Amino acid sequence: MDIAQLLWNAVPPWVTVGLFAVDLAIRLVALGTIPHNRRPSAAWGWLLVIFFFPILGGLVFLLLGRADLPETRKRKQREVAERTDPGDVEDGVRLLGRLPASVAEIVRLNQHNGAFPVAGGHRLELVDDYDASLAAMAEAIRGAEHYVHFEFYITVADPTTEPVIAALEEAHARGVTVRVLLDHLGSAGYPGYRQLVRRLDGAGMPWRRMLPVRPWRGEYQRPDLRNHRKILVVDGAVAFTGSQNVIDRSYNKAKNQRKGLQWIGMSVRVQGPAVEHLDALFATDWYCETDEMVLGEDRAPVPEPEGTGAAGTACQVLPSGPGLAQESNLQLFNHLFATATDRITVCSPYFVPDDSMYTTLRTAVGRGVRVELYMGETSSHALTHHAQRSFYEMLIRDGIHLHLYRSPYVLHSKFVLIDDAAAVVGSSNMDIRSFVLDHEVNLLVVGQEFVGRLDEVVAGYREHSHELGLEEWLARPWYQKYLDNTARLTSALQ
Repeated sequence: MDIAQLLWNAVPPWVTVGLFAVDLAIRLVALGTIPHNRRPSAAWGWLLVIFFFPILGGLVFLLLGRADLPETRKRKQREVAERTDPGDVEDGVRLLGRLPASVAEIVRLNQHNGAFPVAGGHRLELVDDYDASLAAMAEAIRGAEHYVHFEFYITVADPTTEPVIAALEEAHARGVTVRVLLDHLGSAGYPGYRQLVRRLDGAGMPWRRMLPVRPWRGEYQRPDLRNHRKILVVDGAVAFTGSQNVIDRSYNKAKNQRKGLQWIGMSVRVQGPAVEHLDALFATDWYCETDEMVLGEDRAPVPEPEGTGAAGTACQVLPSGPGLAQESNLQLFNHLFATATDRITVCSPYFVPDDSMYTTLRTAVGRGVRVELYMGETSSHALTHHAQRSFYEMLIRDGIHLHLYRSPYVLHSKFVLIDDAAAVVGSSNMDIRSFVLDHEVNLLVVGQEFVGRLDEVVAGYREHSHELGLEEWLARPWYQKYLDNTARLTSALQ
């Protein structure tokens, strides 16, 4: 008699019956509750997990299965939104009437989903060099006279970020009001986080962890609902936002350094009405974490950007996340893809489309639109990277051009170009995390000048990428195909 048989004989019959009953009960309850108000693809994903691992899967679902924040936090978000001055509404209405009809539809959709009104008179500078972006932020902070509002998903203290951290300390020391927000789990896993905490505390600078997960201190919410925004506002006059975090290009992980991985990011320096809108987003997140309302405080006179008039570059700030309109980013991107007439260019480190986005893109190709995707050849997030790879064959067969940025560089820029008319640039990836689980911020920019500047960036990416062919992709090893297909099953979980 083998060991398994001995153990089986040692288990009392009532234990076996009890475990079977619990197993069956979990499956039946899951079958009737998980599909409620959930997309079928997401429901099937969770049911698959629970049917394979009933007890463990049920516990994971209870922990992660509801993409919602505590009611108190949602109430705070609504309270700040009600107190936010949207700017000159009449100017926004007049500007909307001058925009092309297709762009005006996009603006109205965004505003319906909680975006700020569109406004003109912006001066936008695209900074696509990693170190130059950090240097520009540090320079803006050093010039602060009234306040600095600093909010990033990942922020650490390391030699690369030293100019930024030192500028924050120096501004605080000379009496400038400096407030710092950083995502708790987003930052805590990286070398340099503890050093940053010590420096912020040592300077006596007001700062908070966003969405902290410290149940022993009474701080808890669903742990994978994160604040993925990147916002810097100085004196209400200039702001930065985009895809770049405040950390070394290697992200300080030993495994990244062994592989020689280097991140490529992007930020936008903003002057104009959007600065106040970005500041309102910071005020919302600060109020949620501190109960301190700073909306409208510490404001310096806002100068008009040089070289732009009232009709200058039009821009709309697009917040998204739990507690706001559900899947507003997904609605925006699908509408953009459906209305494109000439070309669609997407750059995203994580491209894991749901059924609606995939169908919209393949339909665009059928209408004669050229669709190009720019993604990294490598990534530090294995599960998402393999889920992304599982779509490559379908996309190539549908006539979509896939450009993979060569390793060891990790392409982390996030933007969309539609014809020559509009661009969306910001923090949002093209996956379920950014559509449902993360707080994000994007900019819709209207104007050929900005689109042309992004086209220059795309041309540079193309030089360092190779277009993936179908034969090359089908020839990859069998075990990679297995990993890709398995990871795909997680792409709909939310």
